[in-house]
Amino acid sequence: MRLLPRLLPLAAFPALLAFGLGAAQPALGQGGDPAQIIRDRREGLRAIGQHMEAMQALAQSRGDTRQALERVDAIQAFFRTFTDRFPPNTQQGDTRALPAIWTDQAGFQRAAAAMTPVLAQLRQAAASGDPTAFGNAVRETGATCGNCHRAYRAR
Repeated sequence: MRLLPRLLPLAAFPALLAFGLGAAQPALGQGGDPAQIIRDRREGLRAIGQHMEAMQALAQSRGDTRQALERVDAIQAFFRTFTDRFPPNTQQGDTRALPAIWTDQAGFQRAAAAMTPVLAQLRQAAASGDPTAFGNAVRETGATCGNCHRAYRAR
């Protein structure tokens, strides 16, 4: 929550999202530079963490939940290509990804897929303007992130 004042204005997120996703696309898959794929992956995950932190602060303040829609959209866009961001050539380097991502692909795919309906609920709650529903959806989203982190990310 302390990061909220340092975050860029919400109006800047669509441009950053377009730049970030455009920059990451060529690196996805087997043919990209492994170090760049890892950097893009980490930057995207950090951005998601910042979005989640800002949404937690918004939920606690019981402010206008519709302010979170662009943040949810950015997270959903990142997750459309999430599992593609872990090709076999990115197991080593500056990454906190655990080997289980590559040795338990089915489990990793399931854990990542669990985000899709949760993010849809988060978006619906944000659009509703209902602070209670939004707060519940933010908590559920965080819990779903944590489920994947416990199994597939080093602390």
